[in-house]
Amino acid sequence: MENYTVKEGKTAAIISHLWVIGLIIAFFMNNNKRNYFTSFYIRQTIGLNLFQLLNGWIIYKFLGSTAGYIVGVIIFVLWIISLIGAFKGEKKLVPVVGEQFQEWFKNV
Repeated sequence: MENYTVKEGKTAAIISHLWVIGLIIAFFMNNNKRNYFTSFYIRQTIGLNLFQLLNGWIIYKFLGSTAGYIVGVIIFVLWIISLIGAFKGEKKLVPVVGEQFQEWFKNV
């Protein structure tokens, strides 16, 4: 059952990583037939997109472009880790903040 759930939700999980548009598409793909694997990655990418948005608004504005660039690279690395997990069919939490993303967005 677990393998089937992953196989069924893998495409939408990968699509959710394609910025905000992909996240919205994956959300609607997962809306009718809830897939736990897809929901896991939707929660991860919601958190990463919010961090990126906050980076652009807060870090760049108050700490400068160098700090914003460093935080942006860190967020990009976390995004790559999440995308690789989706491609492999593994539920891979984003380091440091992945558990918080799952907790904060548990209703998605």
